[in-house]
Amino acid sequence: MHPSSCDTFVALPPSTEGQRIIFGKNSDRPCDEVQEVVYFPPRDYSPEEKVECTYIEIEQVAHTYAVVLSKPAWLWGAEMGANEHQVCIGNEAVWGRESADGDEALLGMDLVRLGLERADTAEKAVNVITELLEKYGQGGSCMEDECGFTYHNSFLISDRKEAWLLETSGKYWAAERVEAGYRNISNQYGITTKIDKEHPEMREYARSKGWWDGKSEFNFATVYSFMTTARIEASGSRYCEGKALLEKSNGHITAETMMDILRDKDSGINMEGMFMTTGSMVSVIPTNPALPGVHYFTATPDPERSLFKPFIFVKHTNQLKQTTSPSYGSNDPVKKTPRFQSKPDRKHELFVKHELMAAIIDTYKDRGKKITESMRQLEKEKMTEMEKCLSEGVEEPDFLANLFPDSVKEEMAAYSKS
Repeated sequence: MHPSSCDTFVALPPSTEGQRIIFGKNSDRPCDEVQEVVYFPPRDYSPEEKVECTYIEIEQVAHTYAVVLSKPAWLWGAEMGANEHQVCIGNEAVWGRESADGDEALLGMDLVRLGLERADTAEKAVNVITELLEKYGQGGSCMEDECGFTYHNSFLISDRKEAWLLETSGKYWAAERVEAGYRNISNQYGITTKIDKEHPEMREYARSKGWWDGKSEFNFATVYSFMTTARIEASGSRYCEGKALLEKSNGHITAETMMDILRDKDSGINMEGMFMTTGSMVSVIPTNPALPGVHYFTATPDPERSLFKPFIFVKHTNQLKQTTSPSYGSNDPVKKTPRFQSKPDRKHELFVKHELMAAIIDTYKDRGKKITESMRQLEKEKMTEMEKCLSEGVEEPDFLANLFPDSVKEEMAAYSKS
């Protein structure tokens, strides 16, 4: 499997409009993989309780925060998501000098979910993820397949005031704080000489391996990558294209800007082929803590043919049934060893409807154009409704308990009319 990955973006004032932080991610995964959008409420746990992640069991904490996640349906963790404190996290596959072919441990996607469940700020999420990484390690197949597709992880993490870039190589890691402007990550190391937190033995380990002489300025990307940072900046890479698209709207970046970037096919950000964009997320987080964050998810492949639907954390949020895949419990082939001997049907209700609609769009050009236009109109109406919440706050929280499911129903009704 050739290295393929996602693109994650964050924009902070003054690059955005209206004192807001805009977070966005495309999850690029195998084209036959189903991505679900699920909600888990806050919960308290008794001492000694464990949590079963994708491959291993670890100690649970006393309290987990409410989270909304976009995740491959076969595993426990998530590609991206947010929590009730408006922390957002997305991860990327990275490959470097250190082998990623270790034993089953925590997946990077498990670490995304654990960070969201356990941290109420971006910096605390960095601490949660790195402590778990050092204790349990990262490893295991990242695909629902026997091929053993493995990688290390980088993370882009934001909250109401700042963002953090966290990059890992085995148990070693470095983190960089981003307090203004914009940042994007793709599937290569991007932290260079500005390192704000790090594994205490990270430099010495690199020196012992002969990757760094111990005297020259330490550059994390250069030391831990296969290639130098010049390769990251190479013309034509998705990283470079994404950076250029952010720069183009610098000072005026909005949710719409981010959605347009995620839909961009010429840059390769909206990926097609054996690896494709299977789910997308855009979050709008006002810096004012009195205002809610709005998190938009597609729950379907190809954002160009998908509708971004809003989610707001409220006390009585209901489950997101139409975007939740069937559960197979202990009979799931992922849970049995040897793993991945078969693949069950993981398609959720929205995925099935969207798959049919995508086939129609492909087959009938004029009809497809009308369907896409009606989807965009519905999306625009939803975003106009959300603007009131983002500007004035939420007066009747209970009215938003079904915000995402109701939006999904409207999407499916529009498909039926088409």
